[in-house]
Amino acid sequence: MASSPEDPVLERYFKGHKAAITSVGFSPNGKQLATASWDTFLMLWNFKPQARAFRYVGHKDVVTSVQFSPHGNLLASASRDRTVRLWIPDKRGKSSEFKAHTAPVRSVDFSTDGQLLATASEDKSIKVWNMYRQRFLYSLYRHTHWVRCAKFSPDGRLIVSCSEDKTVKIWDTTNKQCVNNFSDSVGFANFVDFNPNGTCIASAGSDHTVKIWDIRVNKLLQHYQVHNCGVNCLSFHPSGNFLITASSDGTLKILDLLEGRLIYTLQGHTGPVFTVSFSKNGELFSSGGADTQVLLWRTNFDDLRCKDLKRNLKRLHFDSPPHLLDIYPRTPHPHDGKIETVETTETIGKTPPEKGEEICGYFLNPSLMSPECSPTVMKKKTEDMSDFPSESQRSIPLAVTDALEHIMEQLHVLTQTVSILEQRLTLTEDKLKDCLENQQKLFSAIQQKS
Repeated sequence: MASSPEDPVLERYFKGHKAAITSVGFSPNGKQLATASWDTFLMLWNFKPQARAFRYVGHKDVVTSVQFSPHGNLLASASRDRTVRLWIPDKRGKSSEFKAHTAPVRSVDFSTDGQLLATASEDKSIKVWNMYRQRFLYSLYRHTHWVRCAKFSPDGRLIVSCSEDKTVKIWDTTNKQCVNNFSDSVGFANFVDFNPNGTCIASAGSDHTVKIWDIRVNKLLQHYQVHNCGVNCLSFHPSGNFLITASSDGTLKILDLLEGRLIYTLQGHTGPVFTVSFSKNGELFSSGGADTQVLLWRTNFDDLRCKDLKRNLKRLHFDSPPHLLDIYPRTPHPHDGKIETVETTETIGKTPPEKGEEICGYFLNPSLMSPECSPTVMKKKTEDMSDFPSESQRSIPLAVTDALEHIMEQLHVLTQTVSILEQRLTLTEDKLKDCLENQQKLFSAIQQKS
């Protein structure tokens, strides 16, 4: 049987790197993909059929992170060679280098306006740089071990970071202070990020877990243990309703955050998966790992569902957070596994270092190719997304739904407040009862003496 329209499908895979893929990043217009690898190169892939791919040479050690600027005019990369490079994403691939840290750099992240760049390093620091002048602004020091990742909040006012010191810290970019600290006694987070509206952070744990925290009430909202090995990376869907995770167990998992459940397990890689990312519009996502392959997937989520539920992340959870352990599809996958492959032909021309090498690659739809090589198996829960009403079936407008949900949030707060007041009232009654009993005893003692 063929997959239903809502299932993610593997569209293409790109071969060009000679070693493990460490990071993937879409261009803002969704027409290109940048990838970083242990082979010390960056590659820029164009999605048009028969379009050229470019290899960028410059780093002298493993490239650990890559990201497009919000305007798409720059590409930032971090490396174990302790440098950060800024590239012009064209066929020449010119770059400028700055010595960013005194140890390997683990991540780069642009602020939403593109003016700032945050870098995280094994020298235990996070540094922030001005992009217009390409100059250093300030450092953030509080971690006591290697910092693996640092990300700006959507409004740029906060930075979240994770470290092998087993803490996740939130920093205020205005006063450069650590304003919040989440610690874990078991493992450390390999990767952290804000959700699209900046109210929550998600962490990918070395202890196989994914955790989501509400930073407004400092509360663990959701805790997933759906992987069998460490979780290396995660990415929020732009709607904020879904989260995709990449793990050393070789799988990608897609979580429905509104329903708090696992909905897809994707098996396209033949080894640990190190990186995953949604495109800006959420229509595509890409993954890479130890098998040196870059996979490009079409999301195919129920579009109507995403639109209807787009603003539903405003919920406050004052009840006990759901601990969703070992969530797997409860019923067999209704679809047979498909084998899809894309063969690419490459002619690599030699260019001097710090220039782009053109790779003539033909990246076709898998359905046009003969089925051989890489298996891509997908598991899906049988609960269908078509349960959600369409816009024409809705009797309640979205604005009213949002207003009702806001009222429910306030009622949650009031319920919690009333509960606390009831507890205090009970304590007061108990103390009053003790006082009256003591008073009665005193009266009895006085009457006996007299």
